[in-house]
Amino acid sequence: MNEITKNIIIILGTRPEAIKLAPVILELRKNCNFNVLVCNTEQQKELSNQTLNYFGIQANFNLDVMQQNQTLSGVQTRILNALSDVYLNNHFDATIVQGDTMTTFCGALSSFYNQVPVFHVEAGLRSSDLAEPFPEEALRQMISRITKLHFAPTQLAYKALLKEGVAENQISLTGNTVIDAVSCLSAETLAAAQIKLKNKNVVLSNKLVLITAHRRENHGERLDKIIEAITELTIKFIDHQFVLPVHPNPNVHDKIYTALKNIQNVILTNPLDYPELVCVMKHAKLILTDSGGIQEEAPSFGVPVLVLRYETERVEAISAGFAKLVGADSDKIFKEASAVLLHDKSQTRLDASMNPFGDGFAAQKIANTIKLFWK
Repeated sequence: MNEITKNIIIILGTRPEAIKLAPVILELRKNCNFNVLVCNTEQQKELSNQTLNYFGIQANFNLDVMQQNQTLSGVQTRILNALSDVYLNNHFDATIVQGDTMTTFCGALSSFYNQVPVFHVEAGLRSSDLAEPFPEEALRQMISRITKLHFAPTQLAYKALLKEGVAENQISLTGNTVIDAVSCLSAETLAAAQIKLKNKNVVLSNKLVLITAHRRENHGERLDKIIEAITELTIKFIDHQFVLPVHPNPNVHDKIYTALKNIQNVILTNPLDYPELVCVMKHAKLILTDSGGIQEEAPSFGVPVLVLRYETERVEAISAGFAKLVGADSDKIFKEASAVLLHDKSQTRLDASMNPFGDGFAAQKIANTIKLFWK
């Protein structure tokens, strides 16, 4: 007797969610008993849709919730209202969300309100500080309370969920799907990305430094300190190229452009698309970032990372020697970055095989666990 087809809705809205859920979507669609529907809240409209396209995925629902200078409560209200209509007009047997964004939280909450089981990809990350990162730490803790299946990317995440009282049979240790995503990009896509980077004056050399900064807690004075350190580094290492994809948020964009636009060895760009970002990470000598995803991706290429945060939920990267916490301390950023940049790239490369975030088969493990859920 044939199994009854299960309708699974996958809710995403930001570029990192699109990257990390694309392998899961592609893997689940291999199973004829799963009808996989994708809902894009478009919390990051252009970036999320562009990224899905690179994986050959189109959303079934586009919610267009984005507004300029949106508040947390405002975007939450718009996402919840839009998702309410999606659940009202469709039947779903499960909801999959990823990570800790407002889209993730609203997707899980909407599913819970409609008594649909929630499956959480990248569950169990904890900094144990509600202010770092803000508001993500609070959101992911709340999501865990209403989740039916928890897909933990690491052993630490697995243990964190157990400590919070989640039943062991509801947790699966899978690795992180971001490792899967890197291997999903074709050689042709990466070659095209290199051409696009060249047109942006980005030279993929042995003296390339990637910098990203966008988190809410780094707005204001913290960003000033980060910019101060970057400026000093560009002077000391005039033969290095500093590539900084600038987040569109005016609190970040305007301040960075004002301070750095006239420095000769700084390349300011719009946010890079995913293949471009992979190419830059792959060739970078050093990465300075407050991004969570980049902390997971960089070890795949053996690139040392300085984390522009005071807390991280990716402590595995710290323990394995791939990353160091430097916060927004301009002196510490300058000192630690200099310690790397003073050496040849060949001397600073790390062993990518020791990446603590997975083996590239996370999506397959997730799909297998979901199949067993209905057994």
